[in-house]
Amino acid sequence: MKKVCLVILFTIFTIGTLFAQADAANDSVYVCAPCGSGTCDNIKYDKAGICTHCNMALVKVSLNDFKKQQDQKPVTICFYLQDGIELLDFAGPMEVFTIAGFKVFTVSKTKDKIKSQGVLSINPDYSIQDAPAADIMVVFGGNTAPTESDPDVIGWIKSRKAQTKSYLSVCTGSFILGRAGVLDGLTATTYHTQIESMRMHFPKTKVLANTRFVDNGNVITTAGISAGIDGALHLVAKLKGNSFAKGVAQTMEYDKWIPGQGLILNAGIAAH
Repeated sequence: MKKVCLVILFTIFTIGTLFAQADAANDSVYVCAPCGSGTCDNIKYDKAGICTHCNMALVKVSLNDFKKQQDQKPVTICFYLQDGIELLDFAGPMEVFTIAGFKVFTVSKTKDKIKSQGVLSINPDYSIQDAPAADIMVVFGGNTAPTESDPDVIGWIKSRKAQTKSYLSVCTGSFILGRAGVLDGLTATTYHTQIESMRMHFPKTKVLANTRFVDNGNVITTAGISAGIDGALHLVAKLKGNSFAKGVAQTMEYDKWIPGQGLILNAGIAAH
């Protein structure tokens, strides 16, 4: 009798395990690594392979994350660009966000042409007079002093606090957020040679050295260039999940990203 009971119990356990494995498999799907094409990003596959539309490698994501992505409205991001902006400071995060399918637009004080590092000419999409609202505002390093001391630009940034869900700064773009009061009472970082200067100029902010990025919840500051890419990927991960962000990194062939490598003080994004 004992043998019969053991056989029955073993059979029940085996069947239950098989069903659990099947359910776990059904909880995941394979999707195109985000490429922003629209069509590709909305197709799911049941096994690993290559996207039939763009030939990108498929990545595994949870079914719940995939469904959430389909229900989300496009995230809008305002890139504020000043004359003399550091090229890779904004080009890296722009690559991240556009691959992720976010809607990025550029703003400067006026619509006049500006130059990055005296080489690349840029025509801003909007001026501070007609720029639309955005979910996220991003500011960058490279010749930030004129912007920091410009009451019109700083006033404009302050005026958008109620409609901006989160902020990201790259390199010395943190000084722009500091001047607008966004960093008051928070912890932040910046380009490694400007740590002491930032501490001196913004005594209400705890400034950390040797930190790739600091996440306060709805305000993320990063160190220079590659740290800006890390901060952008971290923000994508917060909004769309780690698997999705890893797909973005794979699409970029950016193999140096380590999720959570920065200082995360608040994992959420505060609502306004």
